[in-house]
This record gives sequence, C-alpha cells and structure tokens, in this order.
Amino acid sequence: MDVNKLLSRYRAGEKDFNGAILHQANLQNTDLSGINLCAADLSGADLSGAKLKGCNLSRANLTDADLSGADLSNANLSEINLIGADLINANLERANLQKADLRSANLTNANMYEANLAEAELSGADLTQANLKDANLPNSNDADLIKSKIAKQDTETEIHTGTSHRWVSWAGSR
Repeated sequence: MDVNKLLSRYRAGEKDFNGAILHQANLQNTDLSGINLCAADLSGADLSGAKLKGCNLSRANLTDADLSGADLSNANLSEINLIGADLINANLERANLQKADLRSANLTNANMYEANLAEAELSGADLTQANLKDANLPNSNDADLIKSKIAKQDTETEIHTGTSHRWVSWAGSR
C-alpha cells in the first residue's frame, strides 16, 4: 500500500488497514491514533515521533523499524515482531506487549509504565533507564533489567525470567 493512499484514507475516517504492506514506509511524526494495522508489514519503517495512541499493531512485523519517540500508549502490540526495532524514548505506557518479540530492540529510556509484558521475548533488548514501574513481567525471557527503573513505592517488584515458552511468528501462525 502506498503511504499517501493510507494517509488519505485515514484522514477521511478509515481506520482499518489490517494486513497492509508498508515495508520501509516513512510515517515519521504522523498521527495515526486508533489505527488498525493488525498483521501489517512495517518492517524497516520510520515511525519516529509518530502518534499511535490506542492503535492495534497485534501480530504486525516491525523488524528494524524506527519508533524512537513514538507514542504507543494504550496500544495493542500483542504478538508483535519488534526484533531490532529502535524504541528509544518511546511511550509504551499501558501498552499490551503480551508475547511480543523484542529481541535486540533498543528500549533505552522507554516509558513502559503498567505495560503488559507477559511472555515477551526480551533477550538482547536494551532496557537502559526504561521505566518498568508496575509493568507486568511474568514469564518474560532472558531480560537484563539491571539498568532499568523497576522500583515500586512501598512494595517489592517480582520478576520472573528464563521461563521457556513457544513463540508465535509475526504473522500469527503457530
């Protein structure tokens, strides 16, 4: 799908772009709040600074995508492929990242407050200074959380890592 066509249809009120192919698309600083890009191919796309509040990117392929500074708050990112993606300074507050593949993703200084990371694959991900306060992290594999901010006031944070589980491909097939 052509980026200009997507933007034109989105501005006209259309929000459902399920399965769209937007490989290496330039959507930098674009407001796509509430869009449905379930199972879309956005690999290598530039979404830096994009507003994607409440969007649906479940099962989408964002391998090597640039999402630095993007607002993905309250977004459905379940089973998403974010391998090698750049999420520096991204807002992932209350995002659903259940079963997300974040291997080698750069989440430096990302806001993941109350994010759901259940069964997320975090091996090799850079979580330096990421805010994981009140995030759900059970069964997240091989996460190095030493330099992340995970403190909860007046409570202890329990982190479960190293639990094996089966992964879903970016297209959602099992």
